[in-house]
Amino acid sequence: YPEYLKHTYNPPALLFYQGDLNLLNRNLLAVVGSRQNSVYGTKVLSLLLPDLIRQNFVTVSGLAKGIDQEVHKQTIALGGQTIGIIGTGLDQYYPFENEKLQKEMGRNHLLLSEYPLGTKPLKQHFPMRNRIIAGVSLGTLVIEAKYRSGSLITANLALQEGREVFAIPGDITKPYYEGTNDLILNGAKCVLNANHILEELMN
Repeated sequence: YPEYLKHTYNPPALLFYQGDLNLLNRNLLAVVGSRQNSVYGTKVLSLLLPDLIRQNFVTVSGLAKGIDQEVHKQTIALGGQTIGIIGTGLDQYYPFENEKLQKEMGRNHLLLSEYPLGTKPLKQHFPMRNRIIAGVSLGTLVIEAKYRSGSLITANLALQEGREVFAIPGDITKPYYEGTNDLILNGAKCVLNANHILEELMN
């Protein structure tokens, strides 16, 4: 059972897993963002992830559309390790387009779920899943997010647990950056390069 998760509010009673449990003993960073990610969000990941992976950080995300998919795919392409926290049973694929990626992660990385096999993707599962993403990680990085997005739920859960929260600044005229800019305004660390994360988590 993940050590950091034990000390959170309302941890799951048990977790189902597929893959390499030893990844839970590494430095974990949650990386989350919009389901309708922009070219900017993808570029930000390609800028930050290489340095984080060189420092042996394992990325954690939710295997959702958009930024989550990019986090897992780019981490794998860079030779890093990644963990997917899903809101269904381990034998379900949501969205369905993630089947190939999820299977690869189950073989070579790690999948975690609090839901037993056969559990379908119900709407209420995904906000609940976010507390595990935040709970297993040293900190949470939000790439881009609208107001009231699932990514902000994850960031707020991380704050409640006393974990570090990082956010990427964005165009103040675009709705996809309202959430991240607001996080920075309210005390999240503004991130312009990977060192801004590493200096907080490697002390």
